[in-house]
Amino acid sequence: MDVKDYCGAMSTELTAWKAKMYDAVRKLDKLGSAEREKVLPNIEDMHMLVEDMATRVDQLNRECPSEWSPQKQAIDNAHVDMRAKYEEAMDFIGKAAPVSVPG
Repeated sequence: MDVKDYCGAMSTELTAWKAKMYDAVRKLDKLGSAEREKVLPNIEDMHMLVEDMATRVDQLNRECPSEWSPQKQAIDNAHVDMRAKYEEAMDFIGKAAPVSVPG
């Protein structure tokens, strides 16, 4: 896979993550303040990871280096971290919700 194809795929993936984060924040807003405080660090971490991934993808798009495996590894690692933070947050939100939270 060349850098342009990778960047295009990651840009699409980042858009999906932003939608998932929006959904998580919407559900989080429906919880009480005590529950919200417990999961807020995960949401903040997710925001930072998305921004970091977006910055790296933008840099790859601009520079288009011939050797980009270190950047790819960093983005892939951030993706794994993002998935873990998201799953942990959604698991907590699901447990903390007094009733089923739609959406």
